[in-house]
Amino acid sequence: MTRELVIEADGGSRGNPGPAGYGAVVRDAGNGQVLAETAAYIGRATNNVAEYRGLIAGLRAAHALAPDAAVRVRMDSKLVVEQMSGRWRIKHPDMKPLAMEAQKIYPPGAVRFEWIPRERNKHADRLANEAMDAGRRGEEWRPGEPSAAEATAEPPSQEPDAASTTRGWGPSTGTPTTLLLLRHGETAFTAEKRFSGSGGPDPELTDIGHAQAASAAAALEGVGLGAVVTSPLRRCRQTAAAVAERLGLDVRVEEGLRETDFGAWEGLTFEEVRQRHPEELRAWLDSADAHPTGGGESFATVARRVAVARDKTLARYAGRTVLAVTHVTPVKTLLRLALGAPPAAMFRMELSPAALSEIGYYPDGNATVRRFNDTAHLGVTPR
Repeated sequence: MTRELVIEADGGSRGNPGPAGYGAVVRDAGNGQVLAETAAYIGRATNNVAEYRGLIAGLRAAHALAPDAAVRVRMDSKLVVEQMSGRWRIKHPDMKPLAMEAQKIYPPGAVRFEWIPRERNKHADRLANEAMDAGRRGEEWRPGEPSAAEATAEPPSQEPDAASTTRGWGPSTGTPTTLLLLRHGETAFTAEKRFSGSGGPDPELTDIGHAQAASAAAALEGVGLGAVVTSPLRRCRQTAAAVAERLGLDVRVEEGLRETDFGAWEGLTFEEVRQRHPEELRAWLDSADAHPTGGGESFATVARRVAVARDKTLARYAGRTVLAVTHVTPVKTLLRLALGAPPAAMFRMELSPAALSEIGYYPDGNATVRRFNDTAHLGVTPR
């Protein structure tokens, strides 16, 4: 009986063209088991070149396992799927040799191509982004190996979709993975309502902030936490440490959960920014693609890296309850992605220091927001 394999492949470029990489996964078609993973940083290239390189790598990995297999390739690149299926002509000179290389790996008729939405290609997407991150740092990285900064994950090239792909009133199926989102406790910048991101000072918790972290830790006893992940910034690490110490858990640093880099606005109040950078502030409020003055991050950029951090965490702790200690922008971003809301919805959310929010992610693709900005625990004095 002919063995059947499924390849999921993806590629991306940060700049198009820009720093690029690919990822591919080979699965058993019968049970979905992962048989092989491959990923690499390929230097400067376009999205389409990276997609083709991911396809070629996936086909080679599958061929090494079973050269006589029947193969189904699943990709979210409509261009590659249609061109390799013979329905679209290949006109670009960079694509033709890559398509020919892919066609030679298996005999004619052995490979079928299927387009899938990007949210169903998260495994390959994550591998591609891991490879791009490693390449940017000058590291060599292979799937399954930790990098020197394993928690880092920079964004794919497009706005991430909501985790939910299933619509309707029917119940979600399977055991959910629960993310408890805890904003860090108060800092001096928090109390003064100043922009405090990842591009300026790294303030620590105030005495009030430490008390808030302790109250959150007390409230989280008995909820069955399986893991604690945190932004690398000091205020989050201090908040996470209070919870982890009380519950006897380790803390994992996730670079993708850091706050926005606010550029030249770091340390300023909103009114000070309005006075000094009125045009840039207006653009930033109007568009998720606008950057703060001085090279800060747009909300779109933050959303992409937060979505990658989310997907890594869900894959690592599937079916468990995880505490993610992070900041205002990442918490609001995760909530609005789960709701399928536009970026402008973030300006309609208020998030207090040390507030808890909660999202359930189901294996069938649904995400449900269970609570938001819960501060009831802050009225309890920790024991």
